[in-house]
Amino acid sequence: MFGTSDGLNASAVVETVSDELFPDAAPAAHAPVPPETTEPIPGGRPDLSAVAGPRLDLPAPDVQAAVAAAGLLADRTRAGILRLLRDGPHCVCEMAAALGERQNNVSMHLARLRQSGLVRQVDHDGDARWVFYERDEPACASAEAALRDVLG
Repeated sequence: MFGTSDGLNASAVVETVSDELFPDAAPAAHAPVPPETTEPIPGGRPDLSAVAGPRLDLPAPDVQAAVAAAGLLADRTRAGILRLLRDGPHCVCEMAAALGERQNNVSMHLARLRQSGLVRQVDHDGDARWVFYERDEPACASAEAALRDVLG
């Protein structure tokens, strides 16, 4: 499609196609470079022309808590369990019915949430055979803060 049988220089064809496909791309190496400006780049991004070079001494951010929270919430069932428990304690059978999951699957996800500290088990006052689960609100607030720290 982009052959050079019509006498066009191959590099001219590539440059023309590149300009058409990527109009906002950086100018080619042989094109004159515009003088540096201190005006903001359109779109609100800061002008980085004043940065002398790569900043290789930046400290690595601590994102371990955010990664752990995101990993737990990445599963639809676990996210659904946490959302259901926001409204108050529920038993496994209630959560399974609401989420359309089998009880053993919900129990497995509850175990992961309990291990992380986001959910805790609460015994039923009237009948010891029933076990309810509720959110640990301080732990959930801590996970939310970790995610907000990363996402801004």
